[in-house]
Amino acid sequence: MIPDMHGSHDSEHTFSVPLPDEAATADLARRLAPCLEPGLVIFLEGDLGAGKTTLTRSVLRALEFRGSVKSPTYTLIEPYTVSRLDLYHFDFYRFTDPDEFLEAGLDEYFAGSGVCIVEWPDKAAPHLPAPDLRILLRIEGSGRRAQLIGLSARGQECIRKIKEIP
Repeated sequence: MIPDMHGSHDSEHTFSVPLPDEAATADLARRLAPCLEPGLVIFLEGDLGAGKTTLTRSVLRALEFRGSVKSPTYTLIEPYTVSRLDLYHFDFYRFTDPDEFLEAGLDEYFAGSGVCIVEWPDKAAPHLPAPDLRILLRIEGSGRRAQLIGLSARGQECIRKIKEIP
């Protein structure tokens, strides 16, 4: 069960942060970017408009990607090569059946060494591998709140590093 972000508290494996504006989102991305390593799987979860694509765009900018960053809502995947990484941004919002994931051959991306950032992972369940890191985004007032949950040793290490970066 997903912990409720309201009333939650940080533990060794979680980190919660308010994102009152895009500058705060960019700051979280700046702290997240150094944690990305080959094979890492990140799930971005939240309602429409919660900031999933904005956070991904900010991560790519933090990795010094200067090209166009668009939502993969219609293309399912947008691949990027940035600094030391192959990063794949997925959006499964338009799936009507989880088997579309397999039919599109997207499982191959998760067997490689790229970083996979996935919006709407529930639409491809049960075919996705378990994430290393879940980022839950919630609209909160005029801003957002992000809760990061490390679900593997690599995801937990990422949380530790994010907490250490000022």
